[in-house]
Amino acid sequence: MYQGQKVIVVLPAYRAALTLKQTYEEIPFDLVDEVVLVDDKSPDNTVEVARQLGIRHIVVHDVNKGYGGNQKSCYDKAKDLGADIVVMLHPDYQYTPKLLASMITLIGNGVYPVVFGSRILGGGALKGGMPMYKYIANRALTLTQNLLMGEKLSEYHTGYRAFHRKVLDACPYKECSDDFVFDNQMIGQIFWQGFEVAEITCPTKYFDEASSINFSRSMTYGFGVLNVSWRYFLARTGLMGWALLGQRRSSR
Repeated sequence: MYQGQKVIVVLPAYRAALTLKQTYEEIPFDLVDEVVLVDDKSPDNTVEVARQLGIRHIVVHDVNKGYGGNQKSCYDKAKDLGADIVVMLHPDYQYTPKLLASMITLIGNGVYPVVFGSRILGGGALKGGMPMYKYIANRALTLTQNLLMGEKLSEYHTGYRAFHRKVLDACPYKECSDDFVFDNQMIGQIFWQGFEVAEITCPTKYFDEASSINFSRSMTYGFGVLNVSWRYFLARTGLMGWALLGQRRSSR
């Protein structure tokens, strides 16, 4: 609990058995009330490890729904449990749980309704071992997205995100893709609704057990991201609508 607000950390899990314990044990439970783990039909013993750790709220998909589908279940469950602040933390230990306190306090004190952990600020991506081709693609896509969407994020591709409940209520995230492009569609929804996003420097780690997509999937993701940004550009310039954005709640 923080400032009378219920804090829930959601863990979208897939083959996280080897890294879940390390991730879970660094969560600051003086601030975090509940942890929700959603297992996307992992072929390993992720669910067994989660139960051994004492995680009370475990959702197990009968079929693999994809990264976006996993997040939808995460946010639905967090809202059902009465969350005021929701933080998505990958259980593969690529992002440090030690930043949770900073992200929670920024939202809990009403400074920002959304906080992203950025691997680009401070050079954390390359220091942590991000492959050069992924770094270059990240920078090129982010530059293009900022131009099309009229924003100034340091990166659009981090998986470390925290939200106030009002953001999840305002954004029709269930209409987003079940695949990796979900993240960027949701960013479009967040900006369309008029919410501001804070970014904090986030170190990252690339190692064998950390989740990652291959080159082919990366290309598919990249084209999907560009499609989202172009559609956002056309919507904000009034040339077309985009149902994924929902109804604008506030002017910018």
